[in-house]
Amino acid sequence: MRIEIDKVTAGYSQTPAIADVELTVEPGEFVAVVGPNGSGKSTLLKTLYRALRPRSGRVLLDGADAWNELRHRHIARTVGVLGQEQHGGYDFTVREAVSLGRSPYLTPFGRPAARDEQIVDDCLRRCDCHELANRTVSTLSGGERQRVLFARALAQQPRLLVLDEPTNHLDPQHQIELLELAASLGVGVIAALHSLDLAAQYATKIIVLHQRTVFAIGTADEVFTPELLRTVFCVDGSLMRDEITGNRRVLLRRRRNERYTECPSGPSSLSETLPARPIPPWSASG
Repeated sequence: MRIEIDKVTAGYSQTPAIADVELTVEPGEFVAVVGPNGSGKSTLLKTLYRALRPRSGRVLLDGADAWNELRHRHIARTVGVLGQEQHGGYDFTVREAVSLGRSPYLTPFGRPAARDEQIVDDCLRRCDCHELANRTVSTLSGGERQRVLFARALAQQPRLLVLDEPTNHLDPQHQIELLELAASLGVGVIAALHSLDLAAQYATKIIVLHQRTVFAIGTADEVFTPELLRTVFCVDGSLMRDEITGNRRVLLRRRRNERYTECPSGPSSLSETLPARPIPPWSASG
């Protein structure tokens, strides 16, 4: 599925969260959307799956306007969503919650067929939820619930996965497994990520949002320069290659005894009132 975001402006108040955003995602690409808190990552993603109507501009899915030309059922069948909010479905069992992903394919009052049950079983297994199948969602930890919601999105058999901070609540093992599974499906993936390191490892294209619009777009090598990391994220860092996997990695370094008054997006008002942080005697001297 080809996604075109054409000069989209959207938000919840008079001041838009994103303005004039332009972006094209080719079929099968894994696109990471990164940026500081409040940069509009979630807002952008919500325009894709019709949770927030743009004030202006268009969202095109395979050339069709997602808001004016496509039906809700078509969106539900083609776009799988893992959002930030973990609400609803707490009284369902895990199997029942994942089975909701098959709803767009059922007729009114229709019951799942054997094929639907097989798809649900496969998604439970692939997301390491099969041993949780008979538990109630309300009894799960945050990380377990996140895996169940991802399994539900996969059960839709979408052509596009929209993942809003998908690694929230997950331990390191399941963070890696979720992103590796998403990358292996051969469908388009758009994921808002806070971890620049995970974005560098898994994304084929990275979008940096800053000050309500696209600040940079490209591969990890093109985007994660020391200058951009300091300007947008107010950190020092560099890109390196993992000697074992060959993947690109982002290494961030602590800025010792340095205040962020020069950083355009940093907490300058706080930096003037907080003293420089002392270095503990047991800290490494490098």
